[in-house]
Amino acid sequence: MNRIKKLREEKRMTQIKLSTELEVAQETISAYESGNHYPSIPVLLKMSEIFNVSCDYILGVSDIKSILKNPETDEEIELVSDFNELSPLEKAMVKGYIQALKDKRKY
Repeated sequence: MNRIKKLREEKRMTQIKLSTELEVAQETISAYESGNHYPSIPVLLKMSEIFNVSCDYILGVSDIKSILKNPETDEEIELVSDFNELSPLEKAMVKGYIQALKDKRKY
C-alpha cells in the first residue's frame, strides 16, 4: 500500500490530515501505508476522490493513475483517443510536459 503514502505525500498531506478527511484513525492510515490493512470500499472511494486517481491505481491493480470516468466534452474524448495512439516514448514526453505545466503553476 505504498501508493497511498506516495499519493498522500504528493498532496503534501500528513497522515493525521488524511485520517481526518477519511474519518479514520491515524493508526489506520499507517496500517494502509504499510500494507497491514486494506481500506474498506467506502474509504477507498473517498481516497479516490481526494487523490483524483482510480481505485485500481490505489490498490496496485493498474499503473494508470487517473482515468476520465465520464469525459464531458468532445475535446476530452479526442485528447484521450489521441494520447492512446502515441508510442510509449511520446506518452512519456506528453506526461513530462503536463507535469512541467503543473509545476510552473505552483510558483
